Amino acid sequence: MIVLTTRRKTLALIALALGGFGIGSTEFVAMGLLPNIAQDLLPGLYARSSDEGIAQAGWLVSAYALGVVVGAPTIAAMSSHLPKKKLLMGLLALFVVGTVLSAVLPTFGWVLGARFFAGLPHGAYFGIASIVAATIMGPGNRGKGVALVLSGLTIANVIGVPSITALGQAQGWRAAYLAVAAIFALTFVAVALAVPRMEGDSSASMRRELSAFKKPQVWLVMGIGAIGFGGFFAVYSYIANAVTEGAGVDEGVVPWVLVGVGVGMTIGNVIGGWASDKNLKAALTVGFVGLITALVAYALLVDGIVGIFVTTFFLGLVSSMIGPSVQSRLMEVAGESQVIGAALNHSSMNLGNSAGAYLGGAVIAAGFGFAAPGWVGVALALVGVVLTVISFRLQRSGDARQAALCAAASEADHKEDTDTGSVFVVQGR
Repeated sequence: MIVLTTRRKTLALIALALGGFGIGSTEFVAMGLLPNIAQDLLPGLYARSSDEGIAQAGWLVSAYALGVVVGAPTIAAMSSHLPKKKLLMGLLALFVVGTVLSAVLPTFGWVLGARFFAGLPHGAYFGIASIVAATIMGPGNRGKGVALVLSGLTIANVIGVPSITALGQAQGWRAAYLAVAAIFALTFVAVALAVPRMEGDSSASMRRELSAFKKPQVWLVMGIGAIGFGGFFAVYSYIANAVTEGAGVDEGVVPWVLVGVGVGMTIGNVIGGWASDKNLKAALTVGFVGLITALVAYALLVDGIVGIFVTTFFLGLVSSMIGPSVQSRLMEVAGESQVIGAALNHSSMNLGNSAGAYLGGAVIAAGFGFAAPGWVGVALALVGVVLTVISFRLQRSGDARQAALCAAASEADHKEDTDTGSVFVVQGR
C-alpha cells in the first residue's frame, strides 16, 4: 500500500492526467488541420480535388490509430513486470520523439510513418497510468482512476486541441506538432518529480498477460470499443471540413466547435467514470443509446453551424461516457491480465478511430456529403449495442452455470456427509 500526503497524491494525479492531455492533443489536433496538411503535403491531389486530398490526409489519423492498436498489447505484454514509474517515463520519451518527427519530416509518406510511431506508446501509457491512478486513489476506484487519466484527454479537447489548431492555422501545422512535443516533455518532468516509485509485478509475464486473448469476453468487449466507438471518429475526423465546406463558415470557427466537443467530452468522462463504478452495464447501455441519438441528430442538422455546434457537443459527451466503461469492463473480463486489459481498451478504440476515419472519408470522397459520416456512425454504434447485449448475456448465463455447478457440488458434499453419518450409526449399533 502506498501512503502519500494529500498534496503529493494531487500532484501525482495531475502529472498522470497531463500525459492524457498531451495524448489528446497529438491524437486529435490533426482533425482540425487536415485541409492545411493536405495543401502542404499533397498539393497536386488537393488542387485536383480537395475532397480526395483531405480524405488521403485522413490517413494520418488512421496511421496514428494503427500505431496504438499495435503498440498497446505489445508494449503492455512485454513490460508488465517493470517498475511502473520508469515505464511511464520511457513511454513519454517515445511520445516526444514521435511527435517531433511528425513535425519535421518532409514528405507525406515519412510523416505517415512518424504518426504510426507516435501512436505506439498511447495505449500502454493509458493502461499503466490508469492502474497507477487507481492505486493512488485507493480500493473501489477503478472507474474513477480510469476517468481521471482520461480527463487529461478530454480537457485537451477543450483547451489544447482548439488552441493548437489555431496555432497550426496561423503558423503552419508543423508548429502545432512541435507544441504537442513540448507538452510531452513537460509531462516527462512532472511524472519524474511527482509520481511515487511503484514496483512492477514480479509475478507478471508476457504469457500471463497474453492469456487474456484466450477469453472470448475480451474479444467481445474489444469489439464494443472498436466497432461501436468508430461512429464518433467517422464524424470527428472531418469536423473541420463539415464546418468550412458543409456549413460554409470561416475556418476560424473550427477551434470553437472543437471547444464545444471538448466540453462535452469532459462532462461525459466524469459521468462515465462515476457510472461505471456504480453500474457498468447501465453505463454502457445509456452511453450507446445517447451516441446513436447524437449521430442521427448530427446527420440531420450538419448543414447549419448551429446544428454542428449542438450535436457535436452531445456527441462528445455521450462518446466519453462510454470510454471509462469499456476500459473498466475490459479490466474486469481480463482477470489476472490487468495491464493488457487496461491497454487493450485503447487498441479497440483506435481500431474504431482508424475504421471510422476511413469510412467517413470514403463516403465524403464518394460524394455523399458531410451528413453521410453520421449515418455510417449510426450503423457502427448499433453493432456496438448488439455486442454489449451479447457480452452481458454470456456473462449472465456463465454466472448461472457456475452457480448451478456450485449448488450441485454442495448437494453432493451434503449427501456424502449424510451417507458417512449413516455408516457410523450402523457401526455404533
